[in-house]
Amino acid sequence: MGYIFWDPNPVIFTLPVLNWPIFWYGLLFALGFLIGMPIFVDVLTRFLGADQKQMAKHITDRLLIYIIIATIFGARLGHFLFYERPSSYLSDPLDFFRVWQGGLASHGAIVAIILALILFSYRIRNTAPTLHWVRLLDFISIPTAFAACCIRVGNFINQEILGTVTDLPWGVVFGHPAGGGPLVPRHPVQLYEAFFYLAVFVLLWRLSFKPSFLNIPGKLIGLFLILVFGFRFMIEFIKLEQSHLMEVSFLTMGQILSVPAVIGGFIFYFWNRFPSKGGR
Repeated sequence: MGYIFWDPNPVIFTLPVLNWPIFWYGLLFALGFLIGMPIFVDVLTRFLGADQKQMAKHITDRLLIYIIIATIFGARLGHFLFYERPSSYLSDPLDFFRVWQGGLASHGAIVAIILALILFSYRIRNTAPTLHWVRLLDFISIPTAFAACCIRVGNFINQEILGTVTDLPWGVVFGHPAGGGPLVPRHPVQLYEAFFYLAVFVLLWRLSFKPSFLNIPGKLIGLFLILVFGFRFMIEFIKLEQSHLMEVSFLTMGQILSVPAVIGGFIFYFWNRFPSKGGR
């Protein structure tokens, strides 16, 4: 057969008594944070110094709260603003909090995380004056790439963010595709993105051991934005349009939102060329 049939149960199991379903998507989302924490601690420790590991852990514990809130709120808000019609969420406002069912926009998460890191760096300016918000963005870009990989695998299990029809031998027929649609072989774009984000994670992780990247603010987050959203722009050509607001357009909503992210990536990458920005 020239295709792969895919129709898993998105629910791993249901908690007894509470009758609360545990979704693969939610588990993978949490896994991205759980594995990302020690990665961030390691990078931060190498920047602050081996004797500052306890401080690095303390900063990470405090920062985690900011990041979780910013990621969920920003990504969810971005999803509803850019990908859903107002009538869909105004009719059921509680749907905003059902994050375990999917529906997160990475563009919204990036904006919210930047705002959260600016606030956090201001809060710790006395105890860690060298941790400018751009540096925090650099360090957090590494575990973020890994978390993005986990989330895309969750999208694959949820049978959402579908690709266009293909006759390639690895085309996937989704048994219950999100939003309905014909059961035809499609590009498994979720896995394409997952593998690419995993490669970006490995690249950034290895570059973080080079002083030219670890000690110069903006280079890691700049490379992250250029690679991730540059790839996102290209792969949108073999994705179905996700936004209900872009029914007739040459570019998809994902491509339109990726352009400023890539531009921002170049600005961050050359951030050290602007001494007035600080963060050295």
